Order: sequence, then C-alpha cells, then structure tokens
Amino acid sequence: MPKARSAPDVWLIVSIALILTIGLIMVYSASAVRAFQDFGDKFYYVKRQTLFAALGIGAMVFTANMDYHVWKKYAKPLLLICFALLVLVLIPGIGAVRGGARSWLGISSFGIQPSEFMKLGMILFLSKLLSDNQQRVTQFTKGLLPPLALMGTAFGLIMLQPDLGTGSVMMGASLIVLFVAGAQLKHLGGLAAIGALGLVGLILAAPYRLARITSFMDPWSDPLGSGYQIIQSLYAIAPGGLVGLGLGMSRQKYSYLPEPQTDFIFSILAEEMGFIGGSLLIVLFLILVWRGMRAAIYAPDSFGSLLAAGITGIVAVQVLINIGVVIGLMPVTGITLPLVSYGGSSLTLLLTALGILLNLSRYSR
Repeated sequence: MPKARSAPDVWLIVSIALILTIGLIMVYSASAVRAFQDFGDKFYYVKRQTLFAALGIGAMVFTANMDYHVWKKYAKPLLLICFALLVLVLIPGIGAVRGGARSWLGISSFGIQPSEFMKLGMILFLSKLLSDNQQRVTQFTKGLLPPLALMGTAFGLIMLQPDLGTGSVMMGASLIVLFVAGAQLKHLGGLAAIGALGLVGLILAAPYRLARITSFMDPWSDPLGSGYQIIQSLYAIAPGGLVGLGLGMSRQKYSYLPEPQTDFIFSILAEEMGFIGGSLLIVLFLILVWRGMRAAIYAPDSFGSLLAAGITGIVAVQVLINIGVVIGLMPVTGITLPLVSYGGSSLTLLLTALGILLNLSRYSR
C-alpha cells in the first residue's frame, strides 16, 4: 500500500471548516426563537449541534489519519450492520417515530438515523465490490445487477420508514459510483427510466407525495396545506435581496417557516445574508465537490477512486436536492443541507466520511 506523500488537501479542509462554521452560526440564528419558545433556552439547538460537531471533527481527524485501505477490509460487515439497523428501526417499540417517519433509534431526544449510516455503508461496499470486479461492470447480469439488488433492497427498507429524501441521496451517490466504475450509459439510462416509473408509483401510492407534486407545480393551489412550506420559503428568500436583512433579523423564523433550522435553513440564510451570502455558501460547496472529485481522479487505485467519488456524490446530491427544494425547483422532500442544517447523525457521519476523503486526498499525485 502506498504511503501518504503529503498533507491533506488544504482546499478541502478550508471549505469544510467554513461551511461548518456558517452552519453553526445559522443553526443558532434560525433556531433561537423556536428554542426559547419550546425549551426556554435560545441556545438549545446550537449547543447540541456544537457537541455533535465536536464529535464529528474528532471522528474526521481520526479517519483523515487512518489509511483508507482499511475500509475495504471492513466494508462487508459494516454494510451488514447497516442493514440490521434498517430492519431494527422498523420494529414498533424499538424504532422511534419523528416527523411522521419511523427512522430513529435512541432514547428521548438523543437518537441516530440508520439511514444516514447506510449512505456511507453502501458507498464503502460498492467501492470494494466494483474495484474487485471492475472488468464485469460493463455486463448487466454479472456486473451491474448484484449492486443494483443491494441498492434496491436498502432503498426499499428506507422507504418503509418512509424517508424518500435520504433514500434518494443514497441511490444518487451509488449511481455515481457505478458510473465512475465504468457502467455502460445504455444500462444506466434504462435504469433511469425504470426508476422514473417507480418514482411515479411511489408518488401515486402516498397521497401526501402527490400533494407535494401538485404544490410544487402550483403552491398557491393549497397555500395553507401542501403548498405552505414552499410559499413560506420563498417569502424568506425574496426579501433578502442582494445583502440580506442582516444576521439574526429573519422574520420567517418566527413560527412562519416550518423546520427553519433543518430542511429550510438555506431559506433563513438567504433572508438574512442575501444573494451574496447564499452564493458564497454554494461556492464553498462547489470547491468541496471539485476537490473531492480531484481526489477521485488522482487516487492511486480503483477502490480509492470509487470511494472518493461516492463520498463527494453524497454531498453533491444532497446539496442539489436541498437547495432545489427551498428555491422551488423541486418538490418538497425532507432532507438537510450538509454540514449546515441541525442534525446529529447526519453531521457526525458526514464529517467521518469527509475525514476518509481527506485521507484519500493525501494520496493524490
């Protein structure tokens, strides 16, 4: 195994640090009103987010200094653990229901989301599987069907919760790994068509999803129901203008915009920091994705290349969906903005994954 020849990518470190800092500031700004109303402590959410950020940074430092080849050895048992957790969370009395989804394991307000673990677990295993059998990936039956079966099973378990947002991110990042591994476009195109039909079926099977599509097309058709979130999100973004109303000056966080510290935190950022603040955050994400893909291109072996592409794909797909939703370009899907939104499981797991990416960047030629 090659030894690390340099320090981790500085561009990656700086972009991660700046996005995380912006996230902590915005979690406080977006959540202070609700935290004081619900808990009598305006710092309630940001204190918890800071704790998880500290845990995540510790995990990131650890994984950044651990040879990424180690993950290849443990990819299979880690995936099995992820599948076990996905099954466990569906058992009444064990899995906790929050926000209408049985997607949490834990006690009281502390818990983990197994679906978050699956995003990384699936990328690790696919990277191992496809790097060991790279010559087969162009064959649909022997090369492409086995990973697709795994992805479909995981997606199905996540949808039983249900959690379409996290499932979509896992599938999107996994398809990026398949593409980078050399899967044929005709196969992926056929799968995209089948996936689109399946998505239509999922939408028709759940009335609330159909309502979200209707509200996406015309939110004013049901302004107090399915269209409420997107209308309030746009009401937050529009007044921000070029420079925003000022940090802490959001109006929509006063119980108008649901989940201002999680799914719609970008709306609050745009309201307070304006077009310039929103654009700066997007640029930081683009830098992170650029350097992540650079690590994938220059990785010394196929496992490292696929792993870097997959981790970068998780960030890219999640950012695309979240920002697409809050600006009205996609139907409402419950999904957080990476490193920015409030959420312990997603923040800690993503920082752990980014530590692996930082380790990979040390091997870039």
